[in-house]
Amino acid sequence: MSQEANTDAQPEGGGLRDRLRQLFHGRSPLALRFQAAAAIIDLLIIAFFIVSPMIRDRPTFLWIDYSIAAILLIEIAARMLGSSNVPRLLRQPTMLLDFFILATLLAPETLENFGFLRILRLWSLSQRGWIWAELRETRLRAWEDAAKAVFNLTTFLFVVTGFIYSFFFADRPGLEGYVDAFYFTVATMTTTGFGDIVLPGVAGKLISIVVMIVGITLFVRLAQAVFRPTKVTFPCPQCALQRHEPDAVHCKACGHVLRIPDHD
Repeated sequence: MSQEANTDAQPEGGGLRDRLRQLFHGRSPLALRFQAAAAIIDLLIIAFFIVSPMIRDRPTFLWIDYSIAAILLIEIAARMLGSSNVPRLLRQPTMLLDFFILATLLAPETLENFGFLRILRLWSLSQRGWIWAELRETRLRAWEDAAKAVFNLTTFLFVVTGFIYSFFFADRPGLEGYVDAFYFTVATMTTTGFGDIVLPGVAGKLISIVVMIVGITLFVRLAQAVFRPTKVTFPCPQCALQRHEPDAVHCKACGHVLRIPDHD
């Protein structure tokens, strides 16, 4: 009887899988500290991805590259072990992206020209819901849309810079070539177009057009997020519309009465 009582008293989720699931998706203080530490490590890894075109000829590059590959492999294994539905997890875009990044880390010379796509890890970081859930608990909750727009704009900026550097400025190794690629990307995205650095040929012109169109769209999206009237995230109980004005009494989509809490 005492054994049964002890068994019943054991906490649910005592297994490794449940503990990992709580660490990755829980809201306990321990889980939040773990997720924050993982996010800091992610930012350091992303910083390495950004500067990797400038240091890939240095002797320490491969050591750092393979070390990051080991960290990413451990993370992927932990996520799979802690998942209750591994096939669904493997179909998620963020997980597919991690597998691709892992491949570029394990074969840095073979997949060298695709290394710039590693920076998409920044977009993957922005998809973690706990970041925005924590932001909504602070006075900065009104800046959620602006922060997401900054994530998207920054990701696009550095992905394009890496692409331009890999395919058009590879003959200018080091900081100078990367800065030229970055300068061209910013000048094109903002439609400033000084004209002192241009991409050669028809392909270069087409790439410039794409960068201008997508870049200005992201800038407009950021401006809208900053200057448009502030809204709060509060799902309507009836139609599930997510965004409402802070003082809304009725849902603008279905007219259902809302009870939006006052956080001030």
